[in-house]
Amino acid sequence: MISKPIPGSDTRGALKYLFGPGKHNEHTDPHIVASWDGFAPDPGRVPRRERTATLAQLRDALDLHVVQYGRKIDKHVYHRPVRADASDRILSDEEWGDIARRIVAAAGIAPDGDPDGCRWIAVRHADDHIHILATTVRANLKQARLRKDQDRVEDELTEIEHQYRLRDLSETRTKEYRAAIPKRAKGSEIHKAKRLGLEETQRQSLRTAVRRALAGAGDEEEFTARLAGQGVLLGVRRAPSGDVTGYTFALPNSEGDEPLWFSGSKLAPDLTRPKIQARFAAGIDQPAYPDPDQRTWPTSGRHQASIVIDGALPALDDDQVAGLAGAMISDGIEILDSLAATSPVLTRKEINQAARALEYTAVTQTRAASADRRAMRSAARAILHAGPTGNRGEDGTAAATILSSLVLLAIVIAKWHAARGHQHQAGHAREAAAHLRTAYARHAGKPIAHLDIQGRRLAQPMRDRQAQAVRQALPAAQATRVLDENGWNALAATLAEAEAAGHDPTVLLAQAAGRRELAAADSPAAVLTWRIRRDTGLPTPTPTTKPEERRTHAALAKSPTTRMPVTAPTPTPVPTPSSAQPHTPATRARR
Repeated sequence: MISKPIPGSDTRGALKYLFGPGKHNEHTDPHIVASWDGFAPDPGRVPRRERTATLAQLRDALDLHVVQYGRKIDKHVYHRPVRADASDRILSDEEWGDIARRIVAAAGIAPDGDPDGCRWIAVRHADDHIHILATTVRANLKQARLRKDQDRVEDELTEIEHQYRLRDLSETRTKEYRAAIPKRAKGSEIHKAKRLGLEETQRQSLRTAVRRALAGAGDEEEFTARLAGQGVLLGVRRAPSGDVTGYTFALPNSEGDEPLWFSGSKLAPDLTRPKIQARFAAGIDQPAYPDPDQRTWPTSGRHQASIVIDGALPALDDDQVAGLAGAMISDGIEILDSLAATSPVLTRKEINQAARALEYTAVTQTRAASADRRAMRSAARAILHAGPTGNRGEDGTAAATILSSLVLLAIVIAKWHAARGHQHQAGHAREAAAHLRTAYARHAGKPIAHLDIQGRRLAQPMRDRQAQAVRQALPAAQATRVLDENGWNALAATLAEAEAAGHDPTVLLAQAAGRRELAAADSPAAVLTWRIRRDTGLPTPTPTTKPEERRTHAALAKSPTTRMPVTAPTPTPVPTPSSAQPHTPATRARR
């Protein structure tokens, strides 16, 4: 549950809002579920013609001690919404009433057993929340002691969540969590986005735009140029001395009004000017592409980035390097934003959603070796410098390679948070992994299917030799898992290709296996396949079927009556890092 007090000075105005239709007609059946004495007049339970008079009676009852106090009190209204999580069950009026009584007691409005407590009511006008409204003068005409009420209420909310078996949000109430995650949009921003038919609020769109401008940027000049390229307005706050103290950002207002400006801190904790300047001070490497053919740059850029990600995973998986997590998450978001900006429409939305989900896994500890941060940010720059990908097969396999690395990064981040009891952040990391799995499957489907066909056609002695290499290079349990996977045929074909090119499969497997992080992968065989193909420069998998077989397969896939895979050869499911239904040519045809 979430709750935060809203001070006010107009009791009647607050009551009119609570018992009215709401700003957007969102209030349904407003009524009192609890009050200071259980007998407060309820405007929600009288005929409409009597509602105004009852509202006045309720206001007078709530304001009684305020009037008797005899002196003006600033902000004498205490308004506290209490909202359940979207995943929680619907609570009854009786349960909400009990929750309200516990909260006013914890806050200091009406402590248990105190006959002089303040007057209050709890109004429900939706399934998932109530509003507690109180006046802050006690019956003994002293003001309520509300100092640190938020801390006490949050402790009580944790107990309520456990007792009612609701989602435990205690970790989201910590100062560390609040200091790390992006700032959420206000209700007015959400309603405006809905009114304009937008998928997200202006704050969310602006935060994404600023992050994309920052991803891979080498200095402030490049950052500001990218902002301008996206149409983002940049403001600079200055001290009386003329020194720059902060950034403000805005998007042009489509309705002709003045732009709505946000400081960096109102977007996300790491988008303040000091944090951005510290990021520039760490430096960044310029990507270098020895191949003069610019058409190969997107592939090279993605392969470079996947190598960097794979190299960083063992450090994040190491429980002894907790301080590295914040930096890894922040830099991982930069890589995702760079990838989203240069990916085809096929996967751009999924990658962007993964980046936004990963923002909510941030931690305040961001210390890391400058070399580690420089490598990750340089990888983001390499992706941007390489440019957008096309529809070539090489682009698809390079995308599948880096996406398999990013899926594993999200999984390891989820594992890191879960090990520390951060279930909320671990859930967001798993959400990011799910989006990345979807993007991966869209790129990996065809090449994995081709490799699967090649692997099935290998002579049995060759398959046995590659299986023996797996057993020699990997721990016994991991080797068994790889050989039992659907993706084993594709890995066997890759090892056979590498061996034909002069490589030792056992050595390649040992190098590609890395450290503990591979055990977290949903499909180690898929991860090994892409790492080995990347490290050895193997060509893009191409169909090995005869032209007439491919024509028959295409005709069957498009047929409205025969939507089933061909019988020979039959590709296996794509070994995505997902537990969802695998993607084969036939399942894609059905969609």
